[in-house]
Amino acid sequence: MMGEVETEALIRVKVIPRSSRTEIAGKEKDIYRVKITDPPVEGKANKALVKFLSEKVGVPRGDVEIISGKTGRLKTVRIRGLTAAGIAQALEAKR
Repeated sequence: MMGEVETEALIRVKVIPRSSRTEIAGKEKDIYRVKITDPPVEGKANKALVKFLSEKVGVPRGDVEIISGKTGRLKTVRIRGLTAAGIAQALEAKR
């Protein structure tokens, strides 16, 4: 039996804080625009982003990590457990 290969992918996200609702607001080039209701204060918007993405793609919160851009609007997020195609499919699915 082969060892399980850890699947992960990186996505680029532009966060729009203090929005009226939390949602994916589209994609331009390779960057997802994500509206978050939380303000960008004390990491609240980052926590909300991680929670939202984990629920949207169906992985535990611990498998979603902001690896760059913690203090800016443009972030790079690592999502473990899914391929880039799987993540794109989950994020672009209309719910």
